[in-house]
Amino acid sequence: MGSERTVKRLRLSKALTMLESTTVLEACRRMAARRVDAALLTDSNALLCGILTDKDIATRVIAREVRMDETPVWKVMTRHPVFVLSDTLAVEALQKMVQGKFRHLPVVENGEVMAMLDIAKCLYDAIARMERVSEKGKAVIDGTDKYHSGST
Repeated sequence: MGSERTVKRLRLSKALTMLESTTVLEACRRMAARRVDAALLTDSNALLCGILTDKDIATRVIAREVRMDETPVWKVMTRHPVFVLSDTLAVEALQKMVQGKFRHLPVVENGEVMAMLDIAKCLYDAIARMERVSEKGKAVIDGTDKYHSGST
């Protein structure tokens, strides 16, 4: 268990954060400028209160023809998003995303938003770890075969 990677050891993306009072239009512009598909929303005390994703924009803004220039993001965001601590195991973070059917997970440390974890990074890390284990297994098998073939 000691060799398990924690979330903070993954290559995390700096989270795009903004106040929940930001208009949807401004939020979309900032997301486009940063080339991200999710933003974290904070209240006036800088505490995480929501997340706005491309899916939220498609289903709660565009599909409902909401006035983007007049609507604050708090009206369309996903409230109280699930988050993980920076010392959470990466595999646990991946499980939370799969079970919750979402692709973005805020990472919090000492009560403050530290980063945004994307499911692709968790999957990449899990696949890379499995490949390393597989290579080690092959090396052990190859070594065993050479040992046995050399002793006959």
